[in-house]
Amino acid sequence: MSERAQKLIVVTGASTGMGAAAARELAHRGFHVLAGVRRDRDADAVRSAGIEPVILDITRSEQVEGLAARVAEDPRALHALVNNAGIQVNGPVEALPMEQWRWVFEVNLFGHIAVTQALLPALLRSKGRVINISSVGGKAAMPTYGAYAGAKFALEAVSDSLRREVAPFGVQVVVVEPGGVRTEMAARGIATANHLAARMTPEQDERYGSLVQAINSLMASGTASGLTADAAARVIAKAATTRRPRTRYPIGRDAALITRLTRMLSDRTLDRVIAANLRRHYPKGAAA
Repeated sequence: MSERAQKLIVVTGASTGMGAAAARELAHRGFHVLAGVRRDRDADAVRSAGIEPVILDITRSEQVEGLAARVAEDPRALHALVNNAGIQVNGPVEALPMEQWRWVFEVNLFGHIAVTQALLPALLRSKGRVINISSVGGKAAMPTYGAYAGAKFALEAVSDSLRREVAPFGVQVVVVEPGGVRTEMAARGIATANHLAARMTPEQDERYGSLVQAINSLMASGTASGLTADAAARVIAKAATTRRPRTRYPIGRDAALITRLTRMLSDRTLDRVIAANLRRHYPKGAAA
């Protein structure tokens, strides 16, 4: 415990959900956690023993630079960076506005790269680790998940590349792949999907309206039956503290199953499995 108290961990997206739970779990294990939050009221909510909130929007370069300066001025070594910040925006490829595509990639990919670049000098000095919170969506892309899954697939690829680049210098890179987790993110994602669906043309609504409803139903169901944020946080903490971590940690039985299916099944077979699972979520009388 005393050795860990002499080390920092940065957790981005720590206002709520898995990020806040991971900050609490890591602080409980003795680390000093710099918890990235976007608003002062979130800082007040997360501040506690071992948790120091830092105002951080990972898409704003001046705030990322401020975080790097805060780490550089601290005599304690940076043990790990947990890239957890993220948003969920769902919509059919045809109908999702381009500004939404760009925003999803800005938050879920480029922001993580920016924070990683800013903190890599400190991690190289400490031989620390980068923990990227991906998703089961980084392994299998559901309908309407094109933007979200696209960014997560890209984050998986960036993680592989980074791992191979920095391994010779003692820095480890780990990917965490949650499935259904009971957080506010799904509810926000459903609200956003409905808002974007309302902007579809009548022709697009005819093609995809029922699909959007089915996906929202599936998302709500998967979240309700998923793990708690605290359970997910324990996996993140394991990835941060295990001496020789695995390169990937799925969170939840659904994530482990889907990851396994993507390795075992052909694309066409996986298409049929996904369609069959989604069919029962369509509105009554709608064609699946």
